[in-house]
Amino acid sequence: MEFVIISGLSGAGKSKAASIMEDLDFFCVDNLPAPLITKFAELGMAGAGEYDRVVLVTDVRGGTNFESLFQALEDLKTMKCSYRILFMEASDEVIIKRYKETRRSHPLAESCDSLEQAIDLERKMLAPLRERAEYIIDTSNLSTAKLKGELRRLFAKSGTLEGRMDVRVTSFGFKHGVPMEADLVFDVRFLPNPYYVAELRPLTGLDQGVRDYVFSGGQTQEFLNRLGDFVTWLLPRYEEEGKTALVIAVGCTGGHHRSVAIAHALTGIIGEKGYPVSESHRDLGRN
Repeated sequence: MEFVIISGLSGAGKSKAASIMEDLDFFCVDNLPAPLITKFAELGMAGAGEYDRVVLVTDVRGGTNFESLFQALEDLKTMKCSYRILFMEASDEVIIKRYKETRRSHPLAESCDSLEQAIDLERKMLAPLRERAEYIIDTSNLSTAKLKGELRRLFAKSGTLEGRMDVRVTSFGFKHGVPMEADLVFDVRFLPNPYYVAELRPLTGLDQGVRDYVFSGGQTQEFLNRLGDFVTWLLPRYEEEGKTALVIAVGCTGGHHRSVAIAHALTGIIGEKGYPVSESHRDLGRN
């Protein structure tokens, strides 16, 4: 069982981080009392796996004494339940700006004369927990997309495709319109066209004869090599920006031959790079 403790300054993005972690297949609990942490762990370890990855959000709302939390964390180690602490913070200026935009009250506002004083007090209160954190993320200049990418890098399951960007490669015919959901569109109408070969016309780019014809000239293989290099260079950049799904559309005139062959080949290249990838051919059933 894996526990991630998210803590940090109010206004630094803890709730947003927890929401992202839910997309990484974590079960998230906000402000669970420390004495119940080990009970929750026992429940998860005795279950069928529905609570084997848990995020707990804790902060100053739980009080000023973190000894009960630290004891709970020691108990988790004894139970051989691994955990990591993620601490979220931001500059005073950014936190003040966020509170002004949301018009919410700081949790320590009633005990302080100003927002600046409340932030300073909170930093001091959370210092012992920050010292124990494996990861510290400063969200002062971090977009939501960047935060998604960083959390995927840190907490996606090791050795799996979970948390990686899903890629879908689709072929289409320009005469039927460009797919509206496409993020990237590539036009392959310059390649050799099997439509003008009578025995190949009724076939598709999934048939070997059509693929052999499309790749009969050296330019097709060169194009695919360059396209594969370009796309596989782009994919990690999109992931870094927090994109979770990418649609690549490859088009020819009717969407039966050239685009299908290239889309099929490109899908294989992307899969070899370790991305979860699927292919579809939108216009194969159209005349």
